[in-house]
Amino acid sequence: MVQARKFGAAFSIPGEATSLTHADGYHVVGLAEGEDLVAHAVVVATGVRYRRLDVPGLDRLERSSVYYAATEFEARLCQQDPVTVVGGGNSAGQAACFLARRSSVVNLVIRHDDLGRDMSRYLADRVEQSPRIKIWRRSEVSELIGHEALEEVVLHDLRTDAKQRVATTAMFVLIGATPHTSWLEGEIALDVKGFILTGPVADGSEGGMFETSRPGVFAVGDVRSGSVKRVASAVGEGSVAIRQVHEFLEAEGRR
Repeated sequence: MVQARKFGAAFSIPGEATSLTHADGYHVVGLAEGEDLVAHAVVVATGVRYRRLDVPGLDRLERSSVYYAATEFEARLCQQDPVTVVGGGNSAGQAACFLARRSSVVNLVIRHDDLGRDMSRYLADRVEQSPRIKIWRRSEVSELIGHEALEEVVLHDLRTDAKQRVATTAMFVLIGATPHTSWLEGEIALDVKGFILTGPVADGSEGGMFETSRPGVFAVGDVRSGSVKRVASAVGEGSVAIRQVHEFLEAEGRR
C-alpha cells in the first residue's frame, strides 16, 4: 500500500463494487456507497469464497484446525498426526498426496464411489496406491469434535447411515469455491461456474490473455476462469495484466 500510494493510487476501504457499466467510452464501477468510479481500464481481482461445511463444531474450530488450502505451512503443523481431507476433485487429491508425506494417515472423504469421477485418472491412481491415504467413500463429515483444537471428526456413511468417530488433528475442506462475480453478470462473459473468461475464449479475439470480453476490462487471480488458484500465480497474473493495461492505453492513445 505504501508503494501504491507513492505512485498516486487511491484506496476505498471498506468498499464494495456492485456494478460495471460503460458510458461515453469509459468503464463505470458502481460502489455500494452510491459513488461511481470512472476509468479507462479496470482490473478485476475479486477472488473467490471457498465453500464451507455446515456442520456442528466448525465455527468453534475453524480458526485453529480447519484449512481451505494445503501448503507447506499447514503440512508442518500436522507433523505425523492424522488429518482429514474433504473433497473429490483434483485439489483434494493433490492435497491428500502432499499431506501423506508428513501425516501418519490422511482420511479422504468423498460422497460417491468413483474417485475418478471428478479427479484426473493419474491422480486418482496415486491416491488409491498411497499406503497412507484411507478413502472413505459415500461418506460425509457430520460433526467436528474438540475444544480448542480438533481431535476427531464424525463420519457419516451415506449407505448405511452409520456414524464413526475418526481421530484427526486438522481438516482440509476442498469442495470448490464461488467467485465474487454476481455484480458482473450480463456485462462480461463468465463460464458456467461464474468465473471470468479471458483471452481468446472470452470473445474470440486476439487480445491479451487476461483481457475479458469487454476491451479494457481485465481479470486476474482466483476469479479468472482457468487460473490455478495459487497466490504466487495470482501475483504473477497481476503483474502481466498491468503490462497489458499499459499496452491497451497506449493503443487507445490514453496513456
